[in-house]
Amino acid sequence: MKRLPFKEVIVLAFPLIISTSAWTIQHFVDRMFLAWYSTQAVAASMPAGLLNMLTTSIFVGTAVFTETFVAQYYGAKQFDRIGSVMWQGIYIGLIGAIFHLALIPFAAPLFHIIGHAPDVIWLEIVYYQTLCLGAGAVIASGAVAGFFAGRGKTKQVMIATLFQTFINIFLDYVLIFGKFGVPALGMKGAGLASVISAYCHLIFLLILATKQKNERDYKIYSSWKPEKELFKRILRFGIPSGLQGTIDLAGFTIFLLLLGKIGTIPLAATNIAFNINTLAFMPMIGIGMAVSILVGQNIGANNPQKAQLCTWTGFVITFSYMFILAILYVTIPDIFIKPFSFKADPFEFEQIQHIAVILLRFVAFYSLFDGMNIIFASALRGAGDTKFIMLAVAFLSILVLIVPSIIFIVFLKKGIYIAWTIATIYVIALALMFFLRFKQGKWKTMKVIEKRSFSSDDVS
Repeated sequence: MKRLPFKEVIVLAFPLIISTSAWTIQHFVDRMFLAWYSTQAVAASMPAGLLNMLTTSIFVGTAVFTETFVAQYYGAKQFDRIGSVMWQGIYIGLIGAIFHLALIPFAAPLFHIIGHAPDVIWLEIVYYQTLCLGAGAVIASGAVAGFFAGRGKTKQVMIATLFQTFINIFLDYVLIFGKFGVPALGMKGAGLASVISAYCHLIFLLILATKQKNERDYKIYSSWKPEKELFKRILRFGIPSGLQGTIDLAGFTIFLLLLGKIGTIPLAATNIAFNINTLAFMPMIGIGMAVSILVGQNIGANNPQKAQLCTWTGFVITFSYMFILAILYVTIPDIFIKPFSFKADPFEFEQIQHIAVILLRFVAFYSLFDGMNIIFASALRGAGDTKFIMLAVAFLSILVLIVPSIIFIVFLKKGIYIAWTIATIYVIALALMFFLRFKQGKWKTMKVIEKRSFSSDDVS
């Protein structure tokens, strides 16, 4: 077997890991500031933010998938097609912006149907409506970032994301609490900080993308017009990718809502365990993105063997990382749980901690399979096998996660550990499904870009 390209994967993945971590920090600080502002504000931020993620995810997933088109065109040395791909993604952002502006009037009746406390409902409406103003920028940024990431230029993506994170945190502080002569806007201030930082992110990326050198190499200026066939092709492969994220998010949202029926203490322990689990997720997502890019580039270059080596490299890295974290979760769980005890009621938190320690054992076990899930799904996505990923997530989410959760939690009144067993089985089933699809090898003959006859000059 050929040597695994560890250096190539790690160099490409590291800026992406920093980018995903910065995004997590941004959202953590946002929630923390709102918690400092008022209990109602932080309570409203979760449902409103989650709804915004649900309505934008199909657009974001489709626009971000332009990264795979860029990667495959780059690998195929069809550089003149790359600029047009970026612009089609920006047009998806424009469509998403119009869609979310149209959703603004429906926010009030929707949140009233959900039926939270009146003071929370008002804040949910304000936050969601404000976030809708920035939806287009969030979606379009995914396409412009794909112009860089698909070519392996992940440092630019990292710099732009760090810039956005700094702007967002600074504006959160100023607009939520009212600093430097600005009135305290509370919940609306948090939303405006997200919107303004999203547009700053997009503008920053566009400035980098529209340099004269990129016009010469990738036709950035001259390929701005809508291109019907390419746009349809991006939708054909990108919409299933966007739907997959929506379905996955909806499945776990329903799972968490059902867990709330078990009790407040178990739900609090679950939230702590899931928050700790983000320690594992951020590096794995960055490595998964790198694998997807490298698979796309090598598929474009007609080199599926190298794509396979890059995938196995990503798997070895993520499994090793997760194995170390799994040991720590089992042997010293209190180190991870302790930060959540600050300002908590000691008696109540003792009950939460007891459950959270056990839940971390679930996390330790299923995270090993979650590494498989992320890496092999990323490889399939890099080749364009998005329809299979979408169907697998939809099928398993309904039959393995949601339906059993309803049966055991709602009807049979089972406890938290049965619920987590169901979630663990779901993660394992998804990982095995993607692994078997990868081993089948059908992805090696897939391409999202149009077929082309290669001459000797095209192949390096």
